[in-house]
Amino acid sequence: MSTAAVQRHVFALVFALVWFVNGLLCKVLDLVPRHRQIVGRILGEDHALALTRAIGIGELLFGLWILSQWRWRWSAAAQITAVLTMNVIEFWLVPDLLLFGRWNAFVALAYAAVVAYAGFIHSAPASKPRNA
Repeated sequence: MSTAAVQRHVFALVFALVWFVNGLLCKVLDLVPRHRQIVGRILGEDHALALTRAIGIGELLFGLWILSQWRWRWSAAAQITAVLTMNVIEFWLVPDLLLFGRWNAFVALAYAAVVAYAGFIHSAPASKPRNA
């Protein structure tokens, strides 16, 4: 296996772990109530736990997709879109519930940058040599 392939596997494991931890531990098992509070404040308290768990299941599926490495660039684009969208919404609506307050935006941008690197730069196909 090439070095690039090993690196891609490592990226996939790390990215999937992020989604598994946040999806399973923080949302499905509700071990971090702040996530439920964020959902409750944005979508309403009545069904906050059920919606948080549904979001967590979606995040677990996201992690499985990333592990599969199927449509790698599409998964990178979807991760970037999801993370940045969630963080923009939270930045404006519930900054007091974020782990680092509005500074969370920098964490989200850093994660998106690493995903973009792994998905679009690191895994870019090698250019084909031109025939003279």
